[in-house]
Amino acid sequence: MTENHVQPNETTVPLLHCVSAEETLAFWRALDFEVTYEQTKPYVYLAFRWSGFELHYGGAPSGVDPSAENTGGCLVMVDEVAPYHAAFSEGMRRTYGKVLAKGRPRMTRYRAGASRFSVVDPSGNTIIFIRRDEPAELEYGGSKRLQGLARVLDNARILREFKTDDLAAFRALNSGLRRHGEAAPAIEQALALAGLIELSLALGKPELVPDWGGRLATLPLTAPERAQVRQAVADPAALGPWLPDPDWRSGAG
Repeated sequence: MTENHVQPNETTVPLLHCVSAEETLAFWRALDFEVTYEQTKPYVYLAFRWSGFELHYGGAPSGVDPSAENTGGCLVMVDEVAPYHAAFSEGMRRTYGKVLAKGRPRMTRYRAGASRFSVVDPSGNTIIFIRRDEPAELEYGGSKRLQGLARVLDNARILREFKTDDLAAFRALNSGLRRHGEAAPAIEQALALAGLIELSLALGKPELVPDWGGRLATLPLTAPERAQVRQAVADPAALGPWLPDPDWRSGAG
């Protein structure tokens, strides 16, 4: 007779609060999630599946404010995050005409080499996609192994990618560039300026971009360094006027 015992093959499915069933259904369908269960009466229960994971929703308690974005959330551990971000971006562009980067719902930016990104749903839940081999510990304030502007860049990266605090990252880069810019290598200055350009646009401060861009254009960078700077931002086109793509050829046709 076989003795019953616990098998290490459990599956955990997050149960998230849903403020609006209609908005939740529309959003995840836009990202090509399959609706595996849909019930709105006598109570809300929704279930979605995409690839190998599921998200389930129940009705939100009274008083939940989606705009506070503290409703709940979950982590989705994956081998590589880039394909997920690319797939969701495609769904957003197809349905909404653009990648939703502000308001709610939205998805945080992704830059080459990043180990995570977040999706905020209509109810204020945050679903974070994380690469499995992401470092277990983070050094807020910049890695102690780095100095000067390099440490500032590391701190800004953590503020943007892990705390999703664009304003704090902007302030860190702006202050760090003033303090350490003159003594820093050109590549570090360029990375800081590229980050400030991207953050200025994200924060709705486009009037600051020409100054950052003008300074970026004057830096003596090698071709590999220019490529590194373009890869450091989610949309290299934002740097185009000051750091054009070398594959572009004037008058080519």
